[in-house]
Amino acid sequence: MDQKIPYDDYQLPVVFLPSYESPPAWIPPQERIHHPDYNNELTHFLPRTVVLKKPPGAQLGFNIRGGKASQLGIFISKVVPDSDAHRAGLQEGDQVLSVNDVDFQDIEHSRAVEILKTAREILMKVRYFPYNYQRQKERTVH
Repeated sequence: MDQKIPYDDYQLPVVFLPSYESPPAWIPPQERIHHPDYNNELTHFLPRTVVLKKPPGAQLGFNIRGGKASQLGIFISKVVPDSDAHRAGLQEGDQVLSVNDVDFQDIEHSRAVEILKTAREILMKVRYFPYNYQRQKERTVH
């Protein structure tokens, strides 16, 4: 009988992905590795660190949406092309997990904006999470 492994016993990092809403048609396992409907590359869903330096009066190069009211977190909603944020690898659909060691997973939108605007050096932990980003867009107006 299979036993569930406690969350704390998993080797890090742990990535929980949503189940398929429309799974691809069944293909024999030996043929899946090269099939376009079966992408086994999950590293772009792993948390990553982005460092940005912001001179006084400069723009961040990205917008955020969401917050505590949406119950889904803060997400990058726009990245200005050719900005420092774009060059650092930020993309629409990234969930902001923390900024300068402040947890962004349950923060008010206005507080998140204040932290991002006042910081001169920004150390962000983000993860690409398009599923929750889409759900978050449907719930909020930010």
